[in-house]
Amino acid sequence: MPGGGGTSHLIDGARLAMMKPTKFMINSARGDMVDRSALSDALRSGTIAGAGLDVYEREPSLPTELRELDNVVLLPHLGSATLPTRTAMGMLVLQNLHAFLDGREPPCRVA
Repeated sequence: MPGGGGTSHLIDGARLAMMKPTKFMINSARGDMVDRSALSDALRSGTIAGAGLDVYEREPSLPTELRELDNVVLLPHLGSATLPTRTAMGMLVLQNLHAFLDGREPPCRVA
């Protein structure tokens, strides 16, 4: 399942509090996995040392409260921006199209 469900705000204040104050929280998975208010609080209070984010809960907008912090690195959702990955993504689209046009179940159908 692409986000939501049981993973929404999986990383909340309680889980961030379990981290050591010298550690960094990195998220390149799904934006809604991290409660951004709890993350902002943890970063401001020193609960954790920093954060690196490549995905955001409400893309394409970047969270203002995190942009203001010096201990956060924000990337523009480019974790998949490599030639091999983008080529594979394009080939998967073609496989899905061919399967659909041939009357077969697409290999990567999104319900």
